[in-house]
Amino acid sequence: MAGETLKGLTADTLADRAYRAIRDAITTGELRPGQKVTERGLAERLSVSPTPVREAIRRLEQDGLLERAGPRTVQVAAFGDTAIQDLAEVEVALRGLVARFAARHASAAQLDLLDAVLDEADDLLIVIKQRHQAGQEVSRHLDRLLDAMQRFNEVVESCAHNPVLVRLLGQARVFPSPERRARLLERISKNDRFGLDRYGSHRALVRALRTGDSATAEALVIDDARGGLGDLLAAPTAPATTSPSAAHS
Repeated sequence: MAGETLKGLTADTLADRAYRAIRDAITTGELRPGQKVTERGLAERLSVSPTPVREAIRRLEQDGLLERAGPRTVQVAAFGDTAIQDLAEVEVALRGLVARFAARHASAAQLDLLDAVLDEADDLLIVIKQRHQAGQEVSRHLDRLLDAMQRFNEVVESCAHNPVLVRLLGQARVFPSPERRARLLERISKNDRFGLDRYGSHRALVRALRTGDSATAEALVIDDARGGLGDLLAAPTAPATTSPSAAHS
């Protein structure tokens, strides 16, 4: 968050960006539970005026991530297991709703793009397996695989044609993108089958989107999202003897 500049944006957008920046700092541990911060200090840190920071703090208090310690001072709340699980349920529900909207509004070109991304992921999985069997490095290909799956999720979100819903989902995510990727890589390094049991649901999701089956699309994404978040929140398993090959949630 340090050094991030938010100038040149509208007041509403500044408040949204301030909210996300402070929230990410809390969930990644940059701002620690019990740490006190001030409106002025956060505004200086983000290079904005106190007004959008004040709005961001108000929203974070409602989320239970910040608590009032004085007229202009707040502190990071203890982010207990219950709060994390509550936030996870919100994220899961919103991701399911995105899929429901995507089934109604996805264009043929967007659906073709989803299939193309999955084709790329399939090819990368084959390469990763072959390189591992040959004793070769796979980290670069694994990064490309994670990039491909991120693109898949972004295309699904664009298929919904509902920017308000996508914005709400962005605000409700349990993990910001950098932490999510770090946790994925940690899990994959210890278990090369991590996430692979849910990979087939991506093809099934595209089929549901093509037929406009919003109920099936929503159910598939909810099941996948709940399993993926549950795995990321759980303690990592013991190291595996084989190579990384999955991370599709």
